[in-house]
This record gives sequence, structure tokens and C-alpha cells, in this order.
Amino acid sequence: MEQQTANAAGKLPLSGIRVLDLSRVLAGPLCGMVLGDLGAEVIKIEHPERGDDTRDWGIRAGGTETTYFNSANRNKRSVTVNLQTEEGQALVRQLASQCDVVLQNFKYGGVEKMGLDYERIKALKPDIVYCSISGYDRHGPERERPGYDLVVQGESGLMSINGEASQEPLKFGVAVVDIMTGMYSSQAVLAALFDRQRTGRGRHLEMALFDCGLMISVYYGLDALLQKKDPERFGNQHPSIVPYGVFDAQDGQLIIAVGNSAQFERFCTDVIQRPDLLADERFSTNVKRTENREALVPELRREVRGQPRAVLLERMSAVGIPCGEVLGLYDAMTSPRVERSGLVTRQPHPVSGHTDVMAPPYRFDGDRLPVRLAPPSLGNATHDVLGELLGMDAAQLERMQRAGVI
Repeated sequence: MEQQTANAAGKLPLSGIRVLDLSRVLAGPLCGMVLGDLGAEVIKIEHPERGDDTRDWGIRAGGTETTYFNSANRNKRSVTVNLQTEEGQALVRQLASQCDVVLQNFKYGGVEKMGLDYERIKALKPDIVYCSISGYDRHGPERERPGYDLVVQGESGLMSINGEASQEPLKFGVAVVDIMTGMYSSQAVLAALFDRQRTGRGRHLEMALFDCGLMISVYYGLDALLQKKDPERFGNQHPSIVPYGVFDAQDGQLIIAVGNSAQFERFCTDVIQRPDLLADERFSTNVKRTENREALVPELRREVRGQPRAVLLERMSAVGIPCGEVLGLYDAMTSPRVERSGLVTRQPHPVSGHTDVMAPPYRFDGDRLPVRLAPPSLGNATHDVLGELLGMDAAQLERMQRAGVI
């Protein structure tokens, strides 16, 4: 808590920046959360009754929150506004005029219908940084297609490189396209804010899930272009480094990552006591080990399977070979490593008493950035924000609430 207190006193990098988050589900909210983690004031606009769709996804973790919602909405305040009403739309335009950044991921044409598009907001706030997140290129023929992580994982080729060769194409365990789109979007917003400092000019940033999904293929994508065919799938093994992957020991799984020939020599002599493998010309270089993996890997698996995991990990660590346990997610989340690093925090909650919230991964000057605000209950700051920023009194707020605007 000392680290959080030290950073909470106006020292965060984005202190003074205000973000209006009109986005829902994961990519946009994650972008907003990153900006909030870095110190921005993030105002999340939600429907007065149902809120963000993800308030009904995952496991219930409070009166209006779920584990899914909480994973992308810390360090925000929730304001409920009915964007299907003209008064609600006008309210959000007023809020946008007092913000530095607007995030939105409505279907193509949605913000234009509500009068919340970039040109309309720019007229009110010329230096606004406005980030639009869509499924596909907003300037192409697929601009009206909705974006879904699973669909993009298939269309971008990501599913084709995931899993074992004997399996059908497999999606990643989490919505990796949404997550990376959120991270790429936050980078773009930060760059635009930096540029605004120099030029005074705002920007319209346009991010597409498909574009970001394709980027995740990294070297696999370039391999496909060079070879003019799909790369092979190697599951938990590496396509170009051997041995490198998940192995079964006597009492559990472990990861062995032998990155070069010097490490391979130490692995054979000091870990599995098989110096004869070094004398085999087929395994003399990494390129040859990769070419002859079908002969080498079964030998290694046999040796590893005959020994306790702790013994193997100790031997490899002693000679500088990268290695580690394969843990279940609960064991990982509750491990001493996570506790020491302060990666999971317990925040007070008005309904359940407390709730677990992941901490930001960033450290600045040795301090982890704080969870200043737990993921908000639906509409927790509606009256406060509208009163603070728009000067609305209790009578005005009550009237709008009765009218279903907020």
C-alpha cells in the first residue's frame, strides 16, 4: 500500500488527462484501463439499465460486476447515460468537450447517428484525441462488419498456427485479438497525446481488430509469405529451436528452453547425463536438431520422464538453462511470486465486502502503479461527474433520472 500511496499523489504520468470511454466489451475498455492505470481520469459511459455487456459475462463478483468486466475496467468511474435519447447524446457531447481523449467502438455509422462522431466532437474540442476501434478497415468494403475476436482469430490465420499438428485449428485461450487491439490502441493514444504537446493538434485514430490480429502472427506470418504455404504447427514446441517446450517429468510437467548449443551440451552432460547425444552428428547444431527433432525429442522425453521435476529444475537452474514449472491458473495467481510482486490486490466492495483486482503491470521509478479505483458499480459516479464537470444540481439530475436519460 505504501507504493500505491506514493504514486497516487498526482505523480502518475497521465495525471491531468481526462478520457471519455464510450466503448464496451474488451478492446476499447482495455485501452481505457491502460490510460487509467497510467494516471488518466477515465469516465466510462454505460447504459443506465444493463451497462457494459460484460457486466453479464463471466462469474458474478458484486452487485453489478463480473470477473470479465473487472478485468478491463479498473481505475474508472461509471456514468450512466441513455445514448438513444437526444438529451443523453447532448450530455455526452458536453462531457467530450471537457475531455482530452474519446474512445469508441460502436458499429460503423453508430456514432454518426448519435452525433458523437469525430467531426462533431472536434468542432467542440479541436485538439481532441479520438480513437475509433472497429472490426475491419473503416475505409474498406468490410467496414460495416462487426468485429468479434473469435472470427478474426480464424480470418487472420491465428487459429491455424495454434495447437498441435494433429488438432484442428484452435483459438487462443483468451481473446488475444481484443487484448492486443486494446494495447495497440493505447499506444496510439499516447503517441497522439505526445504529438499534441508539440503541435497543439488532435488526431482521429482508427484501429481495426483484423489489422491487430494479423500483427500477432509476427514471424509466422513472414514464414508463410516466404514459403508460400502455411507454417507447421508445433504445439508447445518451438518451430526453430530444439529442445524447447513442455516435457513430462515423473511428477508433473515442466518447461525446458534450451536456446543454444552451449546450453544443449550442459543439458546433456549435467542434467540428463546423456553425453552420447552430443557425439551424434544429427544433433550437433540447433539447425540439425530442428531437422532431426523426430529422432531427438523422444530420447529427451524418455530421460525427463524418469526423474522428479524438482531435481530437473534444480539441475537446470544450476547450469543456466531456462526452465520452469507448468502451473494451473489458480496456483499461478496465488503463488509467492505474484504475492511478492503485488500483482493481485484486494479492494473494498460495497456489496461483497471486497473484490480481487489485478494490479497494473507497470513500474515507474521502482513503484508499481496503483489501483486507485476498483472496477466501478454501474453508474457509481453519474451524479458526481455530471455535477463536477457540467455543474448540474440535484434537481436537474433528478429530472433526467426520472426521464430515463441517466
